[in-house]
Amino acid sequence: MMQRPFRPEEYSLKETSPHLGGAAAGDKLTTTYDLVEQMQYLYVRVVKAKELPSKDISGSCDPYVEVKLGNYKGTTRHFEKKTNPEWNQVFAFSKERIQASVVEIIVKDKDFVKDDYIGRVLFDLNEVPKRVPPDSPLAPQWYRLEERNGHKVKGELMLAVWMGTQADEAFPEAWHSDAASIPGDGLASIRSKVYLTPKLWYLRVNVIEAQDLMPNDKTRFPEVYVKAMLGNQALRTRVSPGRTLNPMWNEDLMFVAAEPFEEHLILNVEDRIAPGKDDVIGRTVISLQHVARRLDYKLLNSQWYNLEKHVIVDGEQKKETKFSSRIHLRICLEGGYHVLDESTHYSSDLRPTAKQLWKHNIGVLELGILTAQGLLPMKTKDGRGTTDPYCVAKYGQKWVRTRTIIDSFTPKWNEQYTWEVHDPCTVITIGVFDNCHLNGGEKANGARDTRIGKVRIRLSTLETDRVYTHSYPLIVLTPGGVKKMGEVQLAVRFTCSSLLNMMHLYSQPLLPKMHYIQPLSVIQVDNLRRQATNIVSTRLSRAEPPLRKEIVEYMLDVDSHMWSMRKSKANFFRIMGVLSPLIAVARWFDQICHWRNPLTTILIHVLFVILVLYPELILPTIFLYLFLIGVWYYRWRPRQPPHMDTRLSHAETAHPDELDEEFDTFPTSRPPDIVRVRYDRLRSVAGRIQTVVGDLATQGERLQSLLSWRDPRATALFVTFCFIAAIVLYVTPFRVVVFLAGLYTLRHPRFRHKMPSVPLNFFRRLPARTDSML
Repeated sequence: MMQRPFRPEEYSLKETSPHLGGAAAGDKLTTTYDLVEQMQYLYVRVVKAKELPSKDISGSCDPYVEVKLGNYKGTTRHFEKKTNPEWNQVFAFSKERIQASVVEIIVKDKDFVKDDYIGRVLFDLNEVPKRVPPDSPLAPQWYRLEERNGHKVKGELMLAVWMGTQADEAFPEAWHSDAASIPGDGLASIRSKVYLTPKLWYLRVNVIEAQDLMPNDKTRFPEVYVKAMLGNQALRTRVSPGRTLNPMWNEDLMFVAAEPFEEHLILNVEDRIAPGKDDVIGRTVISLQHVARRLDYKLLNSQWYNLEKHVIVDGEQKKETKFSSRIHLRICLEGGYHVLDESTHYSSDLRPTAKQLWKHNIGVLELGILTAQGLLPMKTKDGRGTTDPYCVAKYGQKWVRTRTIIDSFTPKWNEQYTWEVHDPCTVITIGVFDNCHLNGGEKANGARDTRIGKVRIRLSTLETDRVYTHSYPLIVLTPGGVKKMGEVQLAVRFTCSSLLNMMHLYSQPLLPKMHYIQPLSVIQVDNLRRQATNIVSTRLSRAEPPLRKEIVEYMLDVDSHMWSMRKSKANFFRIMGVLSPLIAVARWFDQICHWRNPLTTILIHVLFVILVLYPELILPTIFLYLFLIGVWYYRWRPRQPPHMDTRLSHAETAHPDELDEEFDTFPTSRPPDIVRVRYDRLRSVAGRIQTVVGDLATQGERLQSLLSWRDPRATALFVTFCFIAAIVLYVTPFRVVVFLAGLYTLRHPRFRHKMPSVPLNFFRRLPARTDSML
């Protein structure tokens, strides 16, 4: 299949001008729901009924209510044998889809063959009152039921009917008219919801020593280690170096624990009898509810714990009570660390776990999730492509999920959310997904919500109090290449409460101070982040409606550490982009030295002479130059937030085989011949890296050999040169030395030759340890 030509405008950010809250975009707005377009809804709250007549032969009544508006129809649940039922359900009908002039609320009696009509209440839409928060909710009233001919019948229905917007507090829990085709068990999965991640702690277990161990095998000294388990996390100490019954370790094991603490810490003291065969000497179980919490670096008191012995009697495991072995531990919940559950490059929260250490917020972030355009069909239903999109936004501990818009490629959410901001150098992530759980039965089939794309916005790139209204491209990388899935329109505003406090934050450490006083290793951070992500995804998937594991992992970039040839190339060119200004300066200086432009070289000579005569001007000149560059670049400062860049990511130029490798599972699931080709390619790349690293090591060893007497003649020459240079530099003024060195560097090409210089020749002849390499 021929690949479509790349057009940069497809992946660019587009500025929009939506009608936000009744005001023009870009103005500073003051209303509470001002970052979205107002959407009008007709709300019908069905509260309860009383004195309903029975229509069955049996004399019982199984009532439910049907709300009809044109072609739309919503129903409450039904009650069996109850004449005074209570429903308290809200129905919402989008005004732009209303084609009728009357809303009809009908009470019916559930029956096996045909439901019996009890009575109805009619409302003319022209007479329905309007309600705008913060007005108090409309009080429901009793209405007498009537027949289709208008005659009153026995029974009354308590109702409230009003026109409102999506800002109404009844909106999130309401039944929506566009969800009429969704079965009852799928309705919960389409509602908007706010989630809070569980409070995460680092649990530090300092295993100090054990005493009076009683191994099962008395003929040998045990090889003892401690295995600690918390939920599905398991860590172990090294084997005690002293083969004794009183082993010592003094080793820290770090876990991630989440409130409420549902799991116990289990420690096994085990004896390694043979490779792959271990014997449990003793065990202790500790509840985290009683573990001390540490807010700083001060050590807490250690404690001895008795070890319980488990013996098997008649095939059953029983606890042995008379057992004198014990273990010495220092256990604490670390409140001074921030538990990293997302990539450090896209962190949305950097506060420590303990709330006592939190500082006041510096501002508020407001996000309006408006609409999406041009979404692609994500699944097939009734022989045609369809998409049921919803949005998820994550910042700090707060996740939000919009309602699902059924069967729409241009959904309109118009939902607004707010977060407190404690650090401007953080990132909010917004993802768009396709809901694959509208029919309750699909849950058992393992259906997964499909990712449509995501957007990241770094708060520090936003101007304060400005409303940003842009349409962001939704770009995903597939095994077939980069693909635009549509666009999502957002309105973002970052309001700062104290500019001075925010500026002060730029001088503070990024992470809490415990990360610097008692730093964790890179391997520890990576393992703990994986465990934290697993805990967060498990907890959120148990909510209702669930925020599923695949959604949380995509938002938290769980697989960002996996190898990718494409990312490696992108990072290499990022480094080259950083070094390119230095390379450009070096080329410019080389042109100055070779007098390519004589006038510029003469000016540089004059500037050099001035700086030599007045060295106190050097630093002021440098900082003034940087100041002028910054002021000059202010004219071209970015006016739009950053967005996903396909060129920077090398997504368009990636080879299909590289993409297939990137999307491969871990461990690999590809055939051996493909793995062999990729392994050989990786060996080739690693060989080049190995050569570069070896060259760097060689240059460093040559520097060391200047004074190591590995080459006695070279070291003698260097030492003699240093002695003569010390005498000459002592008697010669420093300005004269700098002046002569500068003139020599900037000398005319007539006084240059193409051969390498004497110092370079001398350096290249120095020995390195390459001769000793196998």
